[in-house]
Amino acid sequence: MATTLVRPRTTTAPAPRAHKAPALRNLGPNWYACVMGTAIVANAGATLPLQLPGRLVACRLVWALSAAALAVLLTARAGHWLHHRDQARAHLLDPAVAPFYGCLAMALLAVGGGTLIVGKDVIGTPAAVAADAALYTAGTAIGLLMAVLIPYLMVVRHQIEPAQATPVWLLPLVSPMVSAALGPLLIPHLPAGQAREAMLLACYALFGVSLLATLLMLPLVFGRLIVSGPLPLALTPTLFLVLGPLGQSTTAVNQLADMAPRSIGAPYADAFGAFAVVYGVPVMGFALLWLALAAAMLVRAARGGMGFAMTWWALTFPVGTCVTGATGLAHHTGLAAFSWLARALFLILLGTWLLAAGHTLRGLFAGRLPPR
Repeated sequence: MATTLVRPRTTTAPAPRAHKAPALRNLGPNWYACVMGTAIVANAGATLPLQLPGRLVACRLVWALSAAALAVLLTARAGHWLHHRDQARAHLLDPAVAPFYGCLAMALLAVGGGTLIVGKDVIGTPAAVAADAALYTAGTAIGLLMAVLIPYLMVVRHQIEPAQATPVWLLPLVSPMVSAALGPLLIPHLPAGQAREAMLLACYALFGVSLLATLLMLPLVFGRLIVSGPLPLALTPTLFLVLGPLGQSTTAVNQLADMAPRSIGAPYADAFGAFAVVYGVPVMGFALLWLALAAAMLVRAARGGMGFAMTWWALTFPVGTCVTGATGLAHHTGLAAFSWLARALFLILLGTWLLAAGHTLRGLFAGRLPPR
């Protein structure tokens, strides 16, 4: 009897694919929050009702830093999409990461607005207007796209449970409000007549898009907190994101009220001026209530051992929008109380920015930066 020796076939596992620019693989869209948080320090500081030696010079330096950070990040993110397209698509399909794509639009808008607020003294008004117009157009278009795309993906592609609701879901919905707040800066540089009126009313339309979408989303976020309890420690700073639509909408109605007399007839211009106060004061009141609640939850998380995460940048931009909102109310009401509120909020903004920026830089140099 003959026996045949059958040798087992050995298969060699394919070598893992080598990716180009491996340092960029985990670079997510949440990094744009650093640009937003830096730009708002310059924008809010420049418009603050406070006379302080060197204030505008410091704001110009911070704006330049935000513009440089935006340029570096746009280049890095382009490399991410070029060399790690699979990871980029995975980010869009991840319900925890996809909403951060709204930060791209807000970063473009914030730096563009800063270019016209403080950058014009550095590069000249014509160049500042051109730069802001380009960044505003790109930021608004991307913001509107993400305001549709991300909710669409959440409905048809993401597998989401009610307990997963977080304030991060607001990010793609807030960017049109940033457009509404910064669009008025361009109105004086448009031809008088139809162009200015169209821009004014377009900004009010963007205000409505973001406000109504936010009102749909906020109950889900607050309901999750009531039913499921506090957020995970690393996500606790995102509670401050709720301040974004509140402060930014207050800023928007005040900025638009300033431009209304130059853009539209007297009955509507007067109505828009009144609306800025009638809307802004109650919303600012609710913003202060939420600020107290979010701060209390943040203290609780810190006592529970919360470490640094990139979510700490959520403590910057939303607070900055409340600074600009309070500044606008101080201008339209003439109340010193709003001026003092803007100054107090700016101190909070400056402190949180120094904290987030310091930890981020230390993590970058040490190579131990958390991905989110």
